[in-house]
Amino acid sequence: MTTRTGPAATPVPTPGARTAAAAPARTARSARTGRFARTGSSARRTLRPRIVSAVLLAIALLGAATFALTCLLALAPGGPSRSGLLPGDGGRAGVEDGAIRGEVSVFDEDVPAVAKLDPDLRAAVQEAARDAEEDGIVFVVNSGWRSPRYQEQLLEDAIAEHGSREEAARWVATPETSSHVSGEAIDIGSYDAAQWLMDHGERYDLCQTYENETWHYELRLGASRDGCPAPYRDPTQDPRLQVG
Repeated sequence: MTTRTGPAATPVPTPGARTAAAAPARTARSARTGRFARTGSSARRTLRPRIVSAVLLAIALLGAATFALTCLLALAPGGPSRSGLLPGDGGRAGVEDGAIRGEVSVFDEDVPAVAKLDPDLRAAVQEAARDAEEDGIVFVVNSGWRSPRYQEQLLEDAIAEHGSREEAARWVATPETSSHVSGEAIDIGSYDAAQWLMDHGERYDLCQTYENETWHYELRLGASRDGCPAPYRDPTQDPRLQVG
């Protein structure tokens, strides 16, 4: 007698079996990509430091760009003064106080800002300017001698711009201590001219005085022999400007 059997039972996969079946597929995908897929939480943990780093980098670049723009404006012929205001605006200090109108050459000795410079400083700058012209570089005067009235005006402008006398002192000295008032300093533009002086100035005893003012030069006798002294970080570090 032949024994009949029922239809073969279809095996029902268990949860464990599904997991085991999926594992080879994940392993195959990992082999193709060379890495395991990250979970959502681990990806977020990795992303956060990258976002923070990108934000910090953007802030640093913005600060550097702002500083560079400030320097370029200060070095532009006929550009703003370090206080950000054009000298002589609104009935303020005029040419007779040392304010610069338009483009002024280091040879314009009929302009008070040039005429009232210390004679040795003026002669050294003019000699350097003649040699720079052979390299296609033209010196212009952004600021030279200043009257005490003009210097006080620039200081007040800087206080208004920077928000405090302490911060303003990093850029503008008092009338009592300013080397511009004594005729012993000159601010040179354009950017190319200031760069030329950075490279060659000590041959003429002309030295950059402050790190934050690449345009500000003073006469340092002996620099052509011994080299220029290291510039101060800013005017607040200059012992000559300390009162009392």
